[in-house]
Amino acid sequence: MTTATNVENRIFSGIQPTGNLTLGNYLGAIRNWAALQDDFECIYCLVDMHAITIFQDPKELSRNTREVAAGLLACGIDPKKHILFNQSQNQDHAELAWVFNCVARMGWLSRMTQFKEKAGKNRENASTGLFVYPNLMAADILAYKATHVPVGEDQKQHLELARDIAAKFNNDWEKPDFFPLTEPLILGAATRVMSLRDGTKKMSKSDPSDMSRINMTDGPDAIAQKIRKAKTDPDALPSEKAGLEGRPEAQNLVNIYAALRGMEVDAALEEVGGKQFSEFKPILSDVAVSVLGPIGEEMQRLLQDVAEIDRILCEGAERARAITNPILREVREIIGFIQ
Repeated sequence: MTTATNVENRIFSGIQPTGNLTLGNYLGAIRNWAALQDDFECIYCLVDMHAITIFQDPKELSRNTREVAAGLLACGIDPKKHILFNQSQNQDHAELAWVFNCVARMGWLSRMTQFKEKAGKNRENASTGLFVYPNLMAADILAYKATHVPVGEDQKQHLELARDIAAKFNNDWEKPDFFPLTEPLILGAATRVMSLRDGTKKMSKSDPSDMSRINMTDGPDAIAQKIRKAKTDPDALPSEKAGLEGRPEAQNLVNIYAALRGMEVDAALEEVGGKQFSEFKPILSDVAVSVLGPIGEEMQRLLQDVAEIDRILCEGAERARAITNPILREVREIIGFIQ
């Protein structure tokens, strides 16, 4: 494993350990993370420090962190070849975040749309952690001098901020090449998985209805039942993609089918176009069970041995610190801190 020296292909990516991973998490991120391991040095982090920007029950946070770790492992993340750990076990993230608090400008953070959305109208009551969250995200990435970050639409603005912070740090202390300007890794058209009860809303683990989502821990019967009861319309599936316009539930189910099969929507419709939902749903169920069933079973097996999950996370954190400690020593020297 490379340490403090700059590397050409190092990925950092984090996921909030809020538990209850869904099909949306799998298709939108985790599946891609597993595939990236062949071409990059990968550092995958359960960002529990980010999670507490909104109050978390301590027992739930611990349980959820282990559950998400189990999900990543079950999906093929290799903790021996790459690094998997929880953020709070590497204090270098927090230290660098404080430095970045002093580099980033209030105006930059005030433009972050995600803060506006999460804080809502009662902005004065939001935690300061929620406001400076993007600085910690920049520290997560730059503590490893990561060259690439896989991002979705909702995180592009935060990565742009991380690049601005890196550039300002380099400029302020006249170290033009110290932090890299991390590049976004766009992994093609992302599969945006919508609710099974409302095709206009994103599939969410916070939705009150468990029938709105497929959880990665769901067994075959639960997956089949949820797909069988998913909201649809009375028309048959179209034979071309344009025919899905204005039919959000049909589009969602076809998108899920295509993503699970690893094919484009047009190719999927060549197979299932013209079928009624009564015929299509069992086909979709079979595909979903074949992909997610083994993952759910492996997650359940892993969660029977939380000591092993904790060992993997602790070992990952030790390897993470081996990368960031030398970088943070250089940061302190550059700034003028006596060590």
